[in-house]
Amino acid sequence: MKQETIDMVLKFRDDRNWRQFHNPKDLAISVSLEAAELLEIFQWSADDLVCEEKKDKIKEELADVLNYCILMADACGLDLDEIVQAKVKRNCEKYPVSLSYNSKAKYTELKTGGEE
Repeated sequence: MKQETIDMVLKFRDDRNWRQFHNPKDLAISVSLEAAELLEIFQWSADDLVCEEKKDKIKEELADVLNYCILMADACGLDLDEIVQAKVKRNCEKYPVSLSYNSKAKYTELKTGGEE
């Protein structure tokens, strides 16, 4: 994510003096609530894999999730690029291409080369 975008979110917060309300617990709750609103878009839908007509609402809710993630990272003094890159590195170790390609199995269920 561009630093310019992160700065815009933080400026929006700071212009309203809302930092005082943004503790990690409340921000974590907000991330979860917004993620639930994203999920709600697909609730009771018969065609869960198609989202073209829902794209505007998806964009709105996903932006809310990301905004709260930015605020959470700021409140905890975390660098978004650093934590995302570290997580991808850990996931690469847990899900090597040779074992996970074309598989939706959890890393604990991936078969090693010698197993049947």
